[in-house]
Amino acid sequence: MDPTPHLPPKSLTEPDGSVVIRVLSYNIRSLRDDEDALARVIRACEPDLVLAQEAPRFFRWRKHAARLAAKCDLVVLGGGATAAGPLLLCSLRAHVERTEDVLLPLTPGRHRRGFATAVVRFGAVRLGVISTHLSLARDERMRQAVALLDRVASTDAPYVIAGGDVNETPDGAAFRRLAGALQDCWAVAPWGGEHTFPAAAPGADRRIDAVFASRGVEVLACGVPVGVPGVASADLGVATDHLPVLAVLRLAAAPA
Repeated sequence: MDPTPHLPPKSLTEPDGSVVIRVLSYNIRSLRDDEDALARVIRACEPDLVLAQEAPRFFRWRKHAARLAAKCDLVVLGGGATAAGPLLLCSLRAHVERTEDVLLPLTPGRHRRGFATAVVRFGAVRLGVISTHLSLARDERMRQAVALLDRVASTDAPYVIAGGDVNETPDGAAFRRLAGALQDCWAVAPWGGEHTFPAAAPGADRRIDAVFASRGVEVLACGVPVGVPGVASADLGVATDHLPVLAVLRLAAAPA
């Protein structure tokens, strides 16, 4: 892709009631790396919503999440330890209707997984949001992908955005299940970089992180924000072990 891509701008409510928002999905590895570099990357992307994974889950986890949000000029929307790691941050453009943290069934001997969910409004546009981190185990990962789609289907907002660490590439069964029911935003409007893991040298060679959108969402651009002003390659390499996925989306006031 173009190494210095033009990123469609965000917008306030347009005359027809539609809005353009930025959604960032990012595995932040429990803030164990360079937190200041992480904050610089997030802030430079100017997201309206951050769908984070591997947020701090233990001692003073709320304080750590609030500190990161403040560094990024955002606020904590929901999730964290109460969702087993997925976390939602948002800008003050978002009007919050409700939040809910969902814990998925625990398989003995495996890490607990969950969803951080919310329904928010941008102007008159209502949007469901889900951050997720699927299992490393293939069988469990598929069950969690099905649970995610069930959650999307039960959301009463006209649009739903789901993002996270899928823990497999697009040819995997769970990824294909999600992409079959939702729009894989990178596949719809590829922009910037594609691969998201590993972030450190010699560089990412797999796409295991994604933003998915329900039908009716117009995907303007989606990819790893390389070449975006303020997003330094050095910061991307030390902020965490994943690269972020940034999606620019247009939401109409009255979806078809």
